[in-house]
Amino acid sequence: MAMLNQIGQNKQRISERLMRLDAERTKLSNQLDELEIAERALKRFGGKGAPAEQPRKGRVGKAATAAGAAPKTRGSQPAPGASLGEATLKAVRAHPKGASAEEVLKYLSRKFGLAVRPNHLGSALQRHRRAGRLDTRDQRWYVSPVG
Repeated sequence: MAMLNQIGQNKQRISERLMRLDAERTKLSNQLDELEIAERALKRFGGKGAPAEQPRKGRVGKAATAAGAAPKTRGSQPAPGASLGEATLKAVRAHPKGASAEEVLKYLSRKFGLAVRPNHLGSALQRHRRAGRLDTRDQRWYVSPVG
């Protein structure tokens, strides 16, 4: 009989703890919802410091389903098949008599569909030059005889 009493007490203690945990989970869920609402309001009204919304695992809500419907891409350019560095090297190799930076830009947009900013292209070209893969003469880029 004492054993049944002890089991009953443990069962009651565990069920009370489960109820407290469930109440705390509900309270935290409500606080999280309020924070998400505040974050969206900050983003909408010019809060530049707010981090981008990331869908969380295990929680499905309006924001998570809307975010999962269509991934957002930054800018209007498609994801390139090759990196900017590789594409730049291919563009210079395609011009055996040397290529100006403008010709490289045109080649990248025509062949790879990349909309590259001039300063980014210049950085890529200079990285190749420092690595010894490209040379520059008379404002034209050539493939190095060694590289």
